Amino acid sequence: MAAAQRHRLAVAGLGKIARDQHLPALARSEAFELAATADPAGGLPEVDHFDALERLLAERPDVTALSLCTPPQVRYPLARAALQAGRHLLLEKPPGQTLGEVEALRALAEAAGVSLFATWHSRFAPAVPRARDWVAGHRVERVRIAWKEDVRRWHPGQRWIWQPGGFGVFDPGINALSILTAVLPRPLRVVSATLEVPENCAAPIAARLSMTDDAGVAIEAELDFRQEGPQTWDMAFEGPEGAITLQAGGSRLSLDPPEGAPAMIGEYDAIYRRFAELIGRGESEVDVAPLRLVADAFLVGRSRPTEAFHD
Repeated sequence: MAAAQRHRLAVAGLGKIARDQHLPALARSEAFELAATADPAGGLPEVDHFDALERLLAERPDVTALSLCTPPQVRYPLARAALQAGRHLLLEKPPGQTLGEVEALRALAEAAGVSLFATWHSRFAPAVPRARDWVAGHRVERVRIAWKEDVRRWHPGQRWIWQPGGFGVFDPGINALSILTAVLPRPLRVVSATLEVPENCAAPIAARLSMTDDAGVAIEAELDFRQEGPQTWDMAFEGPEGAITLQAGGSRLSLDPPEGAPAMIGEYDAIYRRFAELIGRGESEVDVAPLRLVADAFLVGRSRPTEAFHD
């Protein structure tokens, strides 16, 4: 039987996340072929490149799918143009800078008859499904999240992250919230929040959130962009029948033997597999639950100024 033809896909926005994750995953993909890129700052020597997405959409009708990896502040008009041009669209997280933008894109995708995939890559970490299975069989009373990393290591020189719509510490913190909303079975709400905002920035460098659900689960999250040395991406689920901890961003479970979990497919490889499935089924997947928690944290949170941040 002949192999299925791969989708020709373009990547728009060739920043760190595209180069570190999307391009390697696409090189391994059996479903997608990297056919073009778009970025005003330049492209790859071996791939057809455009300095504007509008030119790519006009000149490459054979490109049927697009991965949008730009900062959230400029994403909506680009996503809108791609959907109106009839291209299937994958959105790097966060899917937009506001809930309204994402809901509008969902409606545009439906009207255009194309697939829209708002990705949450941390949900594809290997231990997350096993944590969800454990939680389904145990009563959870408390969740503790510690998501602390060094912004200088992961976002060097990226000023957009400190500007309005850039999310600050919630850019990585939303990964924790994406896992949380995938593992716990009931909708969550933010009870209170404290946001530490550097005096020279518009977005928080650290945050503490208290959340709950209708079962009264007490959820505390500490997010910090100032972590030096070892990085921390852990969440513990505790109850009267025991506890588990998701470690290293969902890569390991505390129930694993010391050598760790068996090797599994990478997060971004799994994202592109899922994108291909959605296109094949003519479906979209747009879950805004993590983004809603971030929006609610800004709505109910108390802002506290802190010292200026400098790269």
